[in-house]
Amino acid sequence: MKKIIPILALALACTALQAQGLTEEILQDISCGYAGSPSDKAIRNALNTTAINVLATNADAPVLDRHFTYEVKTKGRTDQASSGRCWLFTGLNVLRAEAIEKYDLGEFTFSQNYIFFYDQLEKANLFLQGVIDTAPLPFDDRKVDWLFSNPIGDGGQFTGVANLIMKYGLVPSEVMPETFCSNNTSQMRSLIARKLREDGLQLRAAYEGAKNRKKAGPALQELKKDMLGDIYHILAICLGVPPKEFTWTFPGSQAEASFTPRSFYDKLVGKDLENSYIMVMNDPSREYGKVYEIEYDRHVYDGQNWLYVNLPMDRIKEMAVASLKDNKAMYFSCDVGKFLNRKTGVADLEYLDYESLMGVSFGMDKKARVMTHDSGSSHAMTLIAVDFGSGDKPLKWMVENSWGASWGFKGNLIMTDDWFDNYMFRLVVEKKYVPGDILDMLSQKPVLLPSWDPMFLPEE
Repeated sequence: MKKIIPILALALACTALQAQGLTEEILQDISCGYAGSPSDKAIRNALNTTAINVLATNADAPVLDRHFTYEVKTKGRTDQASSGRCWLFTGLNVLRAEAIEKYDLGEFTFSQNYIFFYDQLEKANLFLQGVIDTAPLPFDDRKVDWLFSNPIGDGGQFTGVANLIMKYGLVPSEVMPETFCSNNTSQMRSLIARKLREDGLQLRAAYEGAKNRKKAGPALQELKKDMLGDIYHILAICLGVPPKEFTWTFPGSQAEASFTPRSFYDKLVGKDLENSYIMVMNDPSREYGKVYEIEYDRHVYDGQNWLYVNLPMDRIKEMAVASLKDNKAMYFSCDVGKFLNRKTGVADLEYLDYESLMGVSFGMDKKARVMTHDSGSSHAMTLIAVDFGSGDKPLKWMVENSWGASWGFKGNLIMTDDWFDNYMFRLVVEKKYVPGDILDMLSQKPVLLPSWDPMFLPEE
């Protein structure tokens, strides 16, 4: 009986849990949640023609000034247009801030289109090689399904910036300017994805049809190379052909100089991006002080997976402030759409008062929002400023966005420190600003997370 009673109790409990459809009695009870008071009716009338976030605007929210204790001086604002390339614009904006300071270049920009060409080509190779690597697995395997669900995309993160630049170098924007397809990527991306899925099926069929599957590798590689030729053709038509050499005149100089993309990068930046930086994350749903790696979350097959150290927010701020004090911008990502005034470019938890408008409370903390998929990193920007006011604790921060100079505050977004705590997720900082105990964490064996983990969608 000692064994039967718990099992019987569990069965009865499950039956009770399952018998909870919406009956007439339940509907009658829950309908009391709306009283139909004059204030309810007034809100209903207003929402009939007005957006929720407009009515939720808090008239009592404090006004933030535009003063910052430490601010990296940058010039010009970039615009990713209708594309998901925020990670690329952000990475290049970090580097161009250094180049502008070093050579007094004015409103100089690196060519986003040049790196984007190779990003798409490398991602195509990553997918096709992933299909080859997983060819022995059944088609309904989770990893195979993920590959065919995500053959290519615009989004990414800083590891891609580092791997692509160290492999292909950089060129100025006028050498390979933006095109309609680079600014409006959806149709090109859709066609390439369709072609890659078709190619992936052919690679799996070739593996299945091989007489000796263990020796099928060379034949599959030749087939893959032909497929990549088609992708290169599409990219060249849409984005242009990347230059191997070019001439460029430094501002204030009268003489042209010849460069390759790599020699140009070495001249203007010359930093080992793959080993000079560390990515840190604030994800309270996972253990702090641990190193995590995301499988297949890279841009280049022979490059690096996304790897980061998970840290509490106070340690991240410590490094961010040290970098800003030294006039060094940083790659930063967050959940950009939350409590954001797009006209003023201010992100403030007090900006929108949904609770007063809707008459219900919203009580999840950051950990709960991450665990329930309510929040996650969606957009990368360039962290350029912090303000302490008259105290020793940050009051607000500022990032350079890539939505054009007319957006927000002169193309920037200003966030309160409370907003930073709640919706900032990732920061890439030079190792020279990282305390020794955090650098020592990199010696850990990383915890490998699956590529489909929803927290690690690429920034767009």
